[in-house]
Amino acid sequence: MALKIDRRTLVLGGSLGLGALLVAPGIGLAQVMAAKGFTHSVASGEPGPDSMLLWTRYVPAGGEDTIRLDVELALDPDFAGVVAGGCFRTGAYRDWTAKVTVDGLKPGTVYWYRFIAPDGSKSPVGRTRTLPEGAVDRFGLAVFSCSNVPVGWFNAYGHAAARSDLDLWMHVGDYIYEYGPAGGHDAALAERLHQPDHEILSIADYRMRYACYRADPDLQRLHQMAPMIAMWDDHESANDSWEGGAQNHQPDSEGDWNLRRAAAMQVYREWMPVSDEPWKAYQVGTLATLYRTESRLLARTRQLDMKPAYDAADPDAALKAFRDSVWTDPSDTMLGSTQESWLAHAMKANAHGGGWQMVGMGTILGRTVMPADAVSWLRPGAGAHQIQSTRNSVRAAKLGLPMWMDRWDGYPAARSRLLKSAQQADADLVMLSGDSHNAWAFALREDGRPAGVEFAGHSVSSHGLESGFAADPNVVARGFVAANPEMQWADTSRRGYMMIDITAQRVMGEWLFMDTVATRSLALSGLHRMTVERGRRAFTV
Repeated sequence: MALKIDRRTLVLGGSLGLGALLVAPGIGLAQVMAAKGFTHSVASGEPGPDSMLLWTRYVPAGGEDTIRLDVELALDPDFAGVVAGGCFRTGAYRDWTAKVTVDGLKPGTVYWYRFIAPDGSKSPVGRTRTLPEGAVDRFGLAVFSCSNVPVGWFNAYGHAAARSDLDLWMHVGDYIYEYGPAGGHDAALAERLHQPDHEILSIADYRMRYACYRADPDLQRLHQMAPMIAMWDDHESANDSWEGGAQNHQPDSEGDWNLRRAAAMQVYREWMPVSDEPWKAYQVGTLATLYRTESRLLARTRQLDMKPAYDAADPDAALKAFRDSVWTDPSDTMLGSTQESWLAHAMKANAHGGGWQMVGMGTILGRTVMPADAVSWLRPGAGAHQIQSTRNSVRAAKLGLPMWMDRWDGYPAARSRLLKSAQQADADLVMLSGDSHNAWAFALREDGRPAGVEFAGHSVSSHGLESGFAADPNVVARGFVAANPEMQWADTSRRGYMMIDITAQRVMGEWLFMDTVATRSLALSGLHRMTVERGRRAFTV
C-alpha cells in the first residue's frame, strides 16, 4: 500500500480523518468526505514511574470552537476495568491536538489507553509503559534520528514497533524536515511527496508538515506501541539553526527568524508527546538516568565559519590563527550556561547512585576530521563546489580542525566543559546522538583520560555520505576510523536505528540496518554490536 500524500488529502484530512485515510487502502471519495474525528491515532511520552503524558488529535464534525476529550487507562487492551483517566480541552487554536498528563500510575507497568470524544467515539488504543523504580535487571531503548518522508520509507519505525523487547523510544531530532518538494535532496520518491510543496515558514506550514509526517503508518504504529522521549534538532525549524538564525533561513526573503523559530517551537509542542520543559531527566530505577537536552534554538551560539581562512592568501596560516583563537572561544556554547549547569549538577547527583548517565543529544560529540583520501572517494562528475569543500576539509584536518562546525567539535570549549563535568561526577557517561545520517562509535576523551562513550545513530531515511562518495563504503569507513583516534567504528552507507540494551554491568548498542528505504519493507541487511562495561568508559574490544 503506497503512502500518497498530496495537498488535497491534507486539506481534507484536517477535518475529515487523515489517519484513517492514509492507513487504510482503497478508500473512495465518499468515504474520504465522510471521515471525521481522530485524525492521527495516539501517542505517549514524558514517562515517569507514576505518570505519563498522552496525546491525540481530534477534529469535530460541527462548528465547535472547543471540545473536551476524555482519556481512559486500563491494564488490559479490552478496558475491562478503567484504572485512571483525565480530560483536556482543545480547539483550532492548538490545531485540535490534545495532551493529558495522567498521575497515580504504578511503576514499571504496561497501560492501555484511549481517548473519548464528545460524541462517544473512541480513538485507536495505545500501549504505554511507566518507568520502573528500584533495581532493574534490564531496559531496552530504541534511538532514532533524521526521518525524511520524500527520500525514503520509515521502515526503521515499523521494525522497532514490531519488537517486544523495547521499553521506550528516544528520538534525538530531525523528526521532520523543513525543505521543499525534494526534501533537501535531488530526488524524491513519487509516492512519498510531502506537503506543503514548498519550504515551511509559517505556523500553518509547520502544522501541515507534521500532519503529513504523522500520517505515515509506521510512525503512527511506533507512537501507538510505546512512549517516546523526543527532542528537536535543526530541521524541526531550519537547517543548521541556532538561537539567532539558521543556514536555511534568509531574512530578506523569509522574514523575521524569531517568528519562524516561535512557529516551529509551538507546532512541535502541539504535535509531539512532549512537555514544554526545555530539558528533563528521566530515572530508570537505579539502572540509569536518561537526559533530554536542547542544543539548537534556546542558547546555541552561531556556528563558526572557516571560509574566510580558506579564501585567505595563505590559507594554512589563516587556519592556524583560527584554530588557536576563534575556534577555542569559551563563550561559544551549544547548551547555554543554565543548561550546562543543570546537566553537570544532575549527573553529579545521579551518578552517586551508581547508574548509567545516558544523554540524548541532537549532534555528535566525537571528534571527526576529514580523512586525507576523501577527495579520491568522490563520485565521478562531482561538482567543483563539492570537490573544493572536501579539499578544504582535508586541509583543515591536517591542523586538527573538524570537518563540520555544526557539531560539538565546532564548539571545543563547550565540549570540554561537558566531558569534564562527567569526569568530575565520576559518571559512566553514554552519549546517544544523531544528525549525521551515518553510524559511528566514539570513545570520548578529555585531558587524555576516558570520559565516556558515544553511540551515534544513522538516519531513518535521510541520505548519508554514500550519496557523495563512489568508493566502497568499507573503504570509507576504515578511512574515517584511521583518521580519528576517538572513532572506534563507522558505517557510512546504511539506514536504520539503534537498539540500546541496558543492564547494571554493561550497555550494549546495536546499529540495525534496514535492507532498503526505497520500498516499504521490514527486512534487515545486518547489524553491528558494541558494548561498554561499567567503570570502563571505553568500548570492550
